[in-house]
Amino acid sequence: MEHGRQAAGKNGLGERSYLRGRRGWRVRGRRAERQLAGWWRHMTAPKIFFWVQHLLGIGHLKRTATLTRAFRRVGMEVTIVSGGQNVPGLDIADAKLIQLPPVRAADKYFKILVDENDAEIDDAFRDRRRALLLEAYAAEAPSVILTELFPFGRRQLRGELTALLETAKAQRAPPLIVSSVRDILVEPPKPERVEEMLKRIETYYDRVLIHGDPTLIPFGDTFAHADRIGDRVAYSGYVVDTPQKTPGGAGTGEVIVSAGGGAVSEELFRAAMAARPATTLSDRTWRILAGHALPMNVLSALKSAAPAGVIVERARTDFTTLMANCALSVSQGGYNTVMEMMAAHTRGVIVPYAGGLETEQTLRARLLENRSGIRSIPEDALDPETLARAVDDAFAAPPPDASGLNTDGADASACLIAEWFRDHNRATA
Repeated sequence: MEHGRQAAGKNGLGERSYLRGRRGWRVRGRRAERQLAGWWRHMTAPKIFFWVQHLLGIGHLKRTATLTRAFRRVGMEVTIVSGGQNVPGLDIADAKLIQLPPVRAADKYFKILVDENDAEIDDAFRDRRRALLLEAYAAEAPSVILTELFPFGRRQLRGELTALLETAKAQRAPPLIVSSVRDILVEPPKPERVEEMLKRIETYYDRVLIHGDPTLIPFGDTFAHADRIGDRVAYSGYVVDTPQKTPGGAGTGEVIVSAGGGAVSEELFRAAMAARPATTLSDRTWRILAGHALPMNVLSALKSAAPAGVIVERARTDFTTLMANCALSVSQGGYNTVMEMMAAHTRGVIVPYAGGLETEQTLRARLLENRSGIRSIPEDALDPETLARAVDDAFAAPPPDASGLNTDGADASACLIAEWFRDHNRATA
């Protein structure tokens, strides 16, 4: 197997760029399986304990599931520990899922967390979750811990995670500890929070795995002082469920309107229905996919309001097929949907969610808008007329140009974890 460190480039922060060809890992599917299978003949495959918490959308959990499938393909054992609400139809292959008492954000600033009964969580609830997390960790006895987003986010849950990390570090042979984080961070409301994050990385973490491509946006652009942890950082590329176009298959020629988990999607869906008659795609089927966080009464109202030619239904497990086959996508600017749109070379209109302090989706949309076939509308400028113009502009443009953008992040993540695990075992032997 090619050793990723042999030719890994530097991006200015000292961060290793595990990208394509001569710069490191770029393997997909069966090639990764074959290469890593050779490693497991000489060492035990990693046993991964993957903590994830989604609070508003489902993007964090969906990316975790995509990574988990890649880990399982190469023979790694995976236990996902989820602290969010159940998401029907989530594909985690044959990995194990442990469900902590679920919480979600009750406000757009993520200051108030509530349980499944919409009651604000208290210290007793936090203590129970922490105990269950530590119990699960002891039972699984993993050799690798992955925390999704933390410590760059999910500060509200730092109590349970600090307890987990302290427990792991106190072991005679601690596991490899890795932070799994998306390409763009939301700027912390207080500057001192950055120092908190840095100290947690320096105290607990062996590695930081960034699921992005520095040729689009370097991590340091949205995380101050990233140079302090540059020796721990590597890029996997974007983690994408590779869309497979099937001529004549589901979604062919349609306009697909989606908004991830659906918690903040009603305005977009109503604008899309109103915009349709004014677009050049008014004769196409428009399919609105409502996430499971959209209340049933709102879904029913949307179905009742839908004119002929508009289908309103719950989100589907074949979303990537619909994305690949459709004529155009209208969506918010979440990581997963936007990168699937790019990988499928599907024209699209992005209306990035900008509630509370959120800046991530707006920045991602701006970075991609200069590529053909992508148009964006600020959330506060959304109306049927503006959306109709953006749909026509995007459809008239060439398909999005994804050339040079690394979307092999799932398989590359498996290879990086394997390499780090091997090196960690050698260092602690």
